[in-house]
Amino acid sequence: MQKPTLVMSMILSASLAFAGSALAGDVAVKITPKLAGVDVMHNGKKVTIMRDQNQKATVNPDFAKTSRKCPPFCINPIKLAPGVETIGEVEILHYLAKMSKGDKSIMVIDSRTPNWVAKGTIPGSVNIPWTKLSPKKGASPIDIAEIMTGTFNVKEQEGLFDYREAKTLVMFCNGMWCGQSPNNIKNLLKFGYPAHKIKWYRGGMQDWEILGLSTAK
Repeated sequence: MQKPTLVMSMILSASLAFAGSALAGDVAVKITPKLAGVDVMHNGKKVTIMRDQNQKATVNPDFAKTSRKCPPFCINPIKLAPGVETIGEVEILHYLAKMSKGDKSIMVIDSRTPNWVAKGTIPGSVNIPWTKLSPKKGASPIDIAEIMTGTFNVKEQEGLFDYREAKTLVMFCNGMWCGQSPNNIKNLLKFGYPAHKIKWYRGGMQDWEILGLSTAK
């Protein structure tokens, strides 16, 4: 089971090497041996995602805490739901690179509340807080349907949803202990959103920050 995953990672790394930013070859801290950075659009401006070049840098204090009360901050499993693929950093960079080249069938979504997003997010992502898709937080079926049809390219006719042209959603939040993107994913699945069109970056901002990758506000 591990071999296909390894092969896929190698393919993604190779493709990213051509899709990414044309950076100098002497960058000391690369993302992969052949990839120094990836250009994405964030709020209408080009941003190059790289790793922090300061080799003495330490993790953002917001993500240095090791223990949070569980529940609600419990460790999520690797497999969140049947059919939903769990991905890592190289894979999410692959999706971001495709988006920057004009692929409008993909959306990278920061599922966190705005107070967290204000501290920094993955460049190229858009913020759809988990509360907007949660009936427990007051989101009505009409509210959720409007997000799906207005933002995710789901079609609706006579009360039925057509997901054939729905976007591939790449969701993340604060990390393996965070329930915000899992909430978004589980609620969308209840509405019939195809599991194969949902990708989950489990490591979220915790792993992103630990690896020193660029953030944007």
